[in-house]
Amino acid sequence: LVVDDSITVRRVTQRLLQREGYRVALAADGVQALERVREERPAVVLCDIEMPRMDGFEFLRQLRATADLADLPVVMITSRIADKHRDHARALGVDHYLGKPYAEDTLLGLVAGYVRLGT
Repeated sequence: LVVDDSITVRRVTQRLLQREGYRVALAADGVQALERVREERPAVVLCDIEMPRMDGFEFLRQLRATADLADLPVVMITSRIADKHRDHARALGVDHYLGKPYAEDTLLGLVAGYVRLGT
């Protein structure tokens, strides 16, 4: 599941993952993302922080507070690379924190690892 308020980022990430054979769901914010993970539990969530309605931190907080979704792997992908943001995400239970811009190979390696764990 790719969660980002930028349609461009969602589409670029979707195409990258689809080229590798992944099925990709999309959400524009944390509210939509919570709906999507309940409908169809993804292997991993790639989530931005800054989004309208519900940001990535609140999405992560709610996800971790939901018993049947609490162990879902979440990778934050954000331009917010300061230690305070990274530390806050870790305190909320993020699995990996990736700053933008990132190397495509790094993202693909993370996704592959989480998909293997989920199978």
